[in-house]
Amino acid sequence: MQFKPYARSLAVALSLALVAGCSSTGGTQDGSMDGTRDGSGASSTGVSDGRASGSGYGGTAGASGQQADGRIPQQRTIYFEFDSDRIRTEFEPVLAANARYLRENGNARVVLQGHTDERGTREYNMALGERRARSVEQFLSVQGVSPSQVEVVSYGEERPAARGQNEEAFAQNRRVVFAY
Repeated sequence: MQFKPYARSLAVALSLALVAGCSSTGGTQDGSMDGTRDGSGASSTGVSDGRASGSGYGGTAGASGQQADGRIPQQRTIYFEFDSDRIRTEFEPVLAANARYLRENGNARVVLQGHTDERGTREYNMALGERRARSVEQFLSVQGVSPSQVEVVSYGEERPAARGQNEEAFAQNRRVVFAY
């Protein structure tokens, strides 16, 4: 029968496509709240308050999180309210520090990674993650950052920073991460 070799080739091709589609190409997910490995910018509630608390890189950080020596700002994650893409005022200094870094380093590029908690449909969460990242992109644009330096990606609920079915975990997952 001629069908058997064709079916076997098709099964191999589909298996390879499935494996390639499931592989991860993103960065690491260390679960820290502020984009640093040690999580030093997190408050006792588990949600970062938008202020830098130490440099983490050997330089000194100002109140806005900007490194004094021109390095990438320490705090690279901001958080959102439930079902919202509005930037919270407490994170504006974080955004301003990242905008300043990008303006002063014209060759620097950033990917704004939009995330959501697991509530809502997959499609809705992908759209919400994109809206969150676009609101950050718009803030950066108003601050004078070149659009060619910024890329927007939405991961929706697919890359949680925290596992769990409680408000603390949900709050950690509603975020935009600056990936330099």
